[in-house]
Amino acid sequence: MLIDFFYHLREHRLPVSVKEYLGLLEALKRGVIGPSLEEFYFLARVSLVKDETRFDKFDRAFAEYFKGLPSTEVLFRELPEEWFRDTLERAFSAEELARIEKLGWDKLMDEFRKRLEEQDAAHHGGSKWFGSGGTSPFGHGGAHPEGIRVGGPSKGGKSAVKVWEARAYRDYDDQVEIGTRNIKVALRRLRRFAREGAELELDLDDTIASTARNAGWLDLKLVPERHNAVKVLMLLDVGGTMDEHIARVEELFSAAKTEFKHLEFYYFHNCPYERVWKNNRRRLAERIETWDLLRRYNPDYKLIFVGDATMSPYEILQPGGSVEHHNPEAGAVWVQRLTQHFPRHVWINPESEGLWQYRQSVSLMQQLMPGRMFPLTLEGLTRAMRQLSRR
Repeated sequence: MLIDFFYHLREHRLPVSVKEYLGLLEALKRGVIGPSLEEFYFLARVSLVKDETRFDKFDRAFAEYFKGLPSTEVLFRELPEEWFRDTLERAFSAEELARIEKLGWDKLMDEFRKRLEEQDAAHHGGSKWFGSGGTSPFGHGGAHPEGIRVGGPSKGGKSAVKVWEARAYRDYDDQVEIGTRNIKVALRRLRRFAREGAELELDLDDTIASTARNAGWLDLKLVPERHNAVKVLMLLDVGGTMDEHIARVEELFSAAKTEFKHLEFYYFHNCPYERVWKNNRRRLAERIETWDLLRRYNPDYKLIFVGDATMSPYEILQPGGSVEHHNPEAGAVWVQRLTQHFPRHVWINPESEGLWQYRQSVSLMQQLMPGRMFPLTLEGLTRAMRQLSRR
């Protein structure tokens, strides 16, 4: 089984060596971990993967190989897992869906706290308690126009106001090469070349002229290498609905790191707030104040947001609307501060442009930066780079 797992990782282009594989076998032989898939995951990752940028690739390969073995974590306190098992499948008619009323932000949060204190048993298919497959605004696998998803997978409506579960976001892989060539061509439209640094590149014209002046004696002339002098700041949405777009965003990220010598990047989730981070593994401990970004980077940086802008409208408009923490100021406030500080800015959206009209949050984000949201396509990137190049 482990030999097949080893070759499975190699098929996913992970540079796993035989020596590292034997180290994993030795650790298992010595009983370093117990009979737990979760413990094996961490042991295998630390034994086989030596570069943090490859963690995401490892995670996807691991999940594919061990598909079907569940692991559930819930944030803040333990809730009985059996409450949230998918034991009931219901089909909702248009009339049933029409009867589901929206609670509104304040009432939704008050009701969440109240029902959490009152409920003491599992419940499925209903309209009030935490459970699965019902019309209650609390639980998972059901239908409600806005609610708090707890303890299980989304049904796909993407309308949850908050998600009550632990999440592990992953850094985008900056070594992706397949499919990036055309993206690089599109990004090259944002160019302003300058010669900086040590003189390492041959200046052929000056060398010929100087040699001629020197009676034929070779006189080499060197100049600094030409680099794209454009400075770019990328803010990348990660986690949640962005998991569907990892491969395409990685291609964009990898191409950008190649094309832009002066590239800085940070992560956020859904909407920028008062803090961002550089490393998703340490995002809770090593956050960076967004105010520091505004002080650190001058307005001559080109700002590129990358995200699907798919979220609850509360996350943009409402203080406390973030799905992860209580944000003192609405996300719209921070988007406006960033776009005012960096006048040359665009938003790259990996979701199909045909779906934007069905996402209220996308419309809100477009209103915050009119005419500056572009799809993650070659044509969209070309238009985005043209927008950033304007004086």
